[in-house]
Amino acid sequence: MESTQDKRVLVTGGNRGIGFAIAQGLLTKDYEVIITSRSLDNAEQAAEKLQGKVIPIELDVTDDCSINQAVKTLHQKIDRLDVLINNAGVYLDKDVNILTIDRELLDSTMNANTFGAIRMVQAFLPLLEKSPNARVVNVSSGYGALSGLSADVPSYCLSKLALNGATIMLAQALHSKGIIINSICPGWVRTDMGGSSATREPEQGADTAIWLATDAPRSINGKFLRDRQVISF
Repeated sequence: MESTQDKRVLVTGGNRGIGFAIAQGLLTKDYEVIITSRSLDNAEQAAEKLQGKVIPIELDVTDDCSINQAVKTLHQKIDRLDVLINNAGVYLDKDVNILTIDRELLDSTMNANTFGAIRMVQAFLPLLEKSPNARVVNVSSGYGALSGLSADVPSYCLSKLALNGATIMLAQALHSKGIIINSICPGWVRTDMGGSSATREPEQGADTAIWLATDAPRSINGKFLRDRQVISF
């Protein structure tokens, strides 16, 4: 039986915040962690702080050329990928609402938060298919639940709502390949995005993602979770 020491996880936006906490947690479980950032310098600095089996990679989830280059680079270093955690995202809704937001802002947020995750699954599918127990975790938000939509957070809400929808569709498409995928709400976490008033530490926000990546029953698939519990889309 395969040991966890052989397992590899890729965390997008793993250089800070929840992504960094996820990477830390998986290192303690003897995973080799690939962390990505739009800046290679930032990824390398984070890798030094993490002090473990870490591969830093430059990757911008909004840019297909960047994604493809990352796949090419990793093919030279790894033979498979066991876990993909789509954590990278943006929160750009400042001083806008659903009546005033422009198309450009909607495009930018959807491209990063929704389309980026879909493209990551597509691009890394050949490596995920080589794992006997592949898992994907999409970091979503309570703002992406139908009951959590807010007119004052238009692009972020819509992007996470669509990410949850993509999780359902990807679960259907990946089922025959034996790959499971879920999305999580980490809660309101003290990060650059969440702000200093947030009620949770990054480690608390990371917990469900780490659990889904490692020990969660494989019967949980195509679901939305908070605090290790399935919640409503």
